[in-house]
Amino acid sequence: MSYFKSKTATEEVNIFYEDFGTGQPVILIHGWPLSHRMWEYQIEEIVNAGFRCITYDRRGFGESDKPWGNYDYETLALDLKNLIDHLSLSDSIIVGFSMGGGEVARYIGNYGTSEIAKAALISAVPPFMLKTSDNPEGLDKEVFEGFQKNIREDRAGFLVGFGDKFVSYSDNKEKISKEQVHLNWSIACNASPKATIDCVDSFGLTDFRKDLKKFDVPTLVVHGDADEIVPIEVSAKKSKDLISNAKYEEIKGAPHGLIFTHKKQFNKILINFLKS
Repeated sequence: MSYFKSKTATEEVNIFYEDFGTGQPVILIHGWPLSHRMWEYQIEEIVNAGFRCITYDRRGFGESDKPWGNYDYETLALDLKNLIDHLSLSDSIIVGFSMGGGEVARYIGNYGTSEIAKAALISAVPPFMLKTSDNPEGLDKEVFEGFQKNIREDRAGFLVGFGDKFVSYSDNKEKISKEQVHLNWSIACNASPKATIDCVDSFGLTDFRKDLKKFDVPTLVVHGDADEIVPIEVSAKKSKDLISNAKYEEIKGAPHGLIFTHKKQFNKILINFLKS
C-alpha cells in the first residue's frame, strides 16, 4: 500500500494511491462518495493500452486519512498537485468522475497545464451545479441541504437509495448486478461521515466556470443523457461550450454511473481519447 503526505497550510494528510503500468501517466479521480475502487473496470484497460494508471483516494474517503475539515476544492486541488509533485509526473492526463471533475477543473484553474497533456470530465459536476440568477438551469440549494439532512439522519439508508439512483438500477438491471450496487454502497459507507456531508457543499455550491475557461489542453467531456444525479443540461452541455478544445461524447440512455453500466462503450471512448 502506498501513501504520500499532502501538506497544506494547516496540516499534513496521508493520501492513499495505487500506481500501475508504465508510459504516459493517467490519473483517475473518483466520485462522491466512493473511492479509487470505483475504477476497477477501467484500470486494466488503461494499463493494457500502454499507459501508467494512477488512482488515489480523496481525503476523507477510502484508505486516505479522514481529517475533520478542509474538504473545499482549493484543498482538494492542492492534494492533486501534491500527488503530481510527489511522483514527479509530467505530460499527465487527468480524468475526473462526477465530484472528481471539480478537482480537474480547479487544478487547471489554479495551477495551469504545464504538467498536463489532456483532461477528461466524466459525468462531472462542472461548470456549476447550483441554481442562481445567472445559472437558472441549476439545482435548488434545498436539494443539497436535503442530502446533508438525510445523511445525518441515516447515512447507510441514504446511500442505498443514492446508489440505486447512481446507476438508475431499475432501468439497468441487465447491465449491472445488485451485488455491484451493494459493493458501491459498502465502499461509500467506509467514507468519513463528516467528509461525506462536507463534500456536498463542495460539489454542489462551487462555481467552476472561470476554471473551465482556462483549459488549454484537449479535453474529453462524457455524460449520459439519463443522468439522474448530475443532469446533463446543467453540466456537460455547458462545459463543452466553455472549454475551448473539448471533445463531447453523449451516451444515450446512460445513467450517472455509466462507468459501470456502459463500461465497454465508455472504455472505448476513453482509450481512443488517451491514444489520440
